[in-house]
Amino acid sequence: MAAVRELPWLARHSSPGRVVPFPRLAPFNFPHTRGRFWQPRRFTPRSLCSEGRRSTRSGSRSRRTSDPRSPGRARAERAAIGPSPGIAFRCRGSMDANLRLWRAEGPSFWQRLLLWADVLDPLHLLKSADEIRRARLLLENNEKTQSEPLQNHQTKQAFLLSLASVHPDTGRTIPVFFRPPAFLPVTLPLVMSSSLQLQAKQIFLCQFAFHAYTTGFTLLNGNCTTKDEENSLHQKQILLGVGAVSYAALLGAFPFYFMDRYTLKSPVTNLVVKRLLPAPLLGLMNAFTVVAVRSAEFENGIEVMDRNGKVVGVSKKAGEKAVKETALSRGILFGTTFFLPAALMHFVERANTTRTPRALASLRMLLTMAVLAGMLPISLGIFPQCGEIKREELEAEILSSTEETVLFYNRGI
Repeated sequence: MAAVRELPWLARHSSPGRVVPFPRLAPFNFPHTRGRFWQPRRFTPRSLCSEGRRSTRSGSRSRRTSDPRSPGRARAERAAIGPSPGIAFRCRGSMDANLRLWRAEGPSFWQRLLLWADVLDPLHLLKSADEIRRARLLLENNEKTQSEPLQNHQTKQAFLLSLASVHPDTGRTIPVFFRPPAFLPVTLPLVMSSSLQLQAKQIFLCQFAFHAYTTGFTLLNGNCTTKDEENSLHQKQILLGVGAVSYAALLGAFPFYFMDRYTLKSPVTNLVVKRLLPAPLLGLMNAFTVVAVRSAEFENGIEVMDRNGKVVGVSKKAGEKAVKETALSRGILFGTTFFLPAALMHFVERANTTRTPRALASLRMLLTMAVLAGMLPISLGIFPQCGEIKREELEAEILSSTEETVLFYNRGI
């Protein structure tokens, strides 16, 4: 195609017969196009969909004959482009590689704890999109590693990167700040600021930011197989999330406002409001935000799969169980994170080991950091990530479509 063409056209406000040159168009900035006006089409590698390999291979000849370029050159260009970011790695109707690994490597709490300790490594956040894509391609090509224990170091690192970066339901890459390895670095300063002895207005702002992040994390890492209209479901989850965040922040700051408003400064009031009340209140509010933002899962149901990864149906009972387990684990995480440092600091202050306010504040931060870092993999590993539900607990329409005794689903984080 010629780089520049001048096409005559008659301008309305110009003199008759005037020829206006067509503006120059710069070629697309792709190194393999060599200046041609060509835009790559979306392409999904055949290795990503194991169920549709035969159909893809049978239709490969017709695509090759219709492509004006040579087959070798076309394959080289497709390999250079890679899959489009908007294309999911997972084929609908099959279990994702992440869930297969959780089912094979996480039957016990100790195994899940060790696996979560590796997944939560913040160094996974430094990996590029190309490295994540190559890891997923490696996992999809090696189907044996999805059901066998991890022995190959390269395959293990690919699995850890996939668990830390890719959503198991959609197959899409999670935004960086909402990936599991980013949960601790982001929530740690928010938890510390919320635990400080501040005024009611400052506590409201700190808890609003804290609940806003945890709610966004829950929304992006929850189960995404809910059957409903996509636009209406997305808007409903956003509205419920905003309402839940505002209510949780107001309720968390209300005891401090009540104490400042009526000048209640007695030792008993300080003990209850500043030491005993924040831990259960924050734990309950975190569980509440999880239930609110993921309410569509137990209202509309989530997909359940058999042992082979085939989707059997949509179950509300499985959605209710997934939301309950996630809300309970989130409440345990932050309830313990607020309770243990406060209890330990109470004994430290009574022992009079250190009387400097700066030293007490530093010790409180260290205790909060240690408890949060230790409780995060514990709370995530309490329940299996690839959840199990018995056949008799499901709906009647699912019972008639399968004979499996145990079905599986994605619990979400």
